[in-house]
Amino acid sequence: MKLSHLQQLLPYFQKFKKIAAIHRVADTILKIVFDKDETIYFDMTRSNSTIFKADEFPRSKIYNAPFDVMIAKYFNRSNIVNVELLNNDKILRFSTILTSAYKEQKHYLQFEFTGKYTNIILLDENEIVLEALRHIDLFSSFREVQVGVKLQNIPPAPFQAKEYSIDNIEEFLYQTYQKQQSQKLQSIKNQKLKLLQKKIDKLQKTLNKLDDEEKLLQEGEKFEHYGNLALANIYKLKPYETKIILDDYDGQTHKITLEKKFANVADIAQYFFAKAKKAKQRAKNLYKERESLSSKINYLKLFYNTVQEIKDSAKLSLLFPKEKKTKKKMQEDSIETFFIEGYKVQLGKNQKGNITLLKSAKARDIWFHLRDIPSTHVIIKTDKQNVPKNVLESVARLCVDFSTIQKDRFEVDYTQRRFVNVQEGANVFYTHYSTITVDNRD
Repeated sequence: MKLSHLQQLLPYFQKFKKIAAIHRVADTILKIVFDKDETIYFDMTRSNSTIFKADEFPRSKIYNAPFDVMIAKYFNRSNIVNVELLNNDKILRFSTILTSAYKEQKHYLQFEFTGKYTNIILLDENEIVLEALRHIDLFSSFREVQVGVKLQNIPPAPFQAKEYSIDNIEEFLYQTYQKQQSQKLQSIKNQKLKLLQKKIDKLQKTLNKLDDEEKLLQEGEKFEHYGNLALANIYKLKPYETKIILDDYDGQTHKITLEKKFANVADIAQYFFAKAKKAKQRAKNLYKERESLSSKINYLKLFYNTVQEIKDSAKLSLLFPKEKKTKKKMQEDSIETFFIEGYKVQLGKNQKGNITLLKSAKARDIWFHLRDIPSTHVIIKTDKQNVPKNVLESVARLCVDFSTIQKDRFEVDYTQRRFVNVQEGANVFYTHYSTITVDNRD
């Protein structure tokens, strides 16, 4: 963040009287609602910090770290008494008062746009650190940022900052977001698309290498015939032979090299029968493996298309959550899990996943499906909580994106799981539903 920009933004911030709400929406992004409805975001990414406004910025998860607890405790619904740039440097400080029934508390909310040491620091009236987005020890910097330690001032910059004029503050804040998101989005999209394509290619390669059922059946018949010939020629065979000659019923002979030696002549016949059974069993079950691989490839292609169409990095981050999966979840590869504003969302990658979701969902979880069109089943794990409208709309869009690549206007029905009756497999009948219209042509 440039000093010139902060200097021009200062009067803009000085007009606000209250912090109505404040919380993190991403690891390094803080959302503040000033007065009644002026929402501004502070992105405190190291060496790339910005202040911006956006029409929509989904909350990636609910943060409950000590920093988040303290910022809610001391600054949520607080009154602003002063806004300044400390020493006319890139440090934006909000002085606030939190009025309670017992006493009036003064605190400082300090945003430091200082490159490598970019930070958000919460201070009491004596400038003692209450919490910080990033803790810094004396081994990393001359200026310690630790809870309970008095915060030292930053020496003034040894150079004159350049001037960068802002014609319109509102336009500047929105354009900052758009420019930042455009650059970040393209970089992340390229990375994720490359990853998805790699997975698709790997699965497609495996699919292409699958044996042919007809050839396997022919191979099974061949080994079964060899087994019968071995029994018919048992008097000619000797133990420990690795090369044998079998006389066929029509007078032909078969010269065969065995993979190993057998102590018993009868084991040679059993060896051929075992290979015949294995080949036939493989041919019988091959369609299951082919269907499984095909469904995974189709799902990843839908995923690829969804990523390609996304125009917002915040929405992209929802598709690639950082939450670590447990071993049990990692084993279940027919279900995909996302987190939207802290709500756990699961969708079936194939019929097996859809069936599993229907079986595992609780009565008050919310179920989604495209109306009158085959689609993935999607479940919101509610824990008996009411789900905000914007989350419902995001999940409905997710249901469309992972069900079809067609561009059109779709109706997505949703209802509580208790109103969904399973008919057979993943076929259901449902009641008491509502509908969200999703138009993916934009």
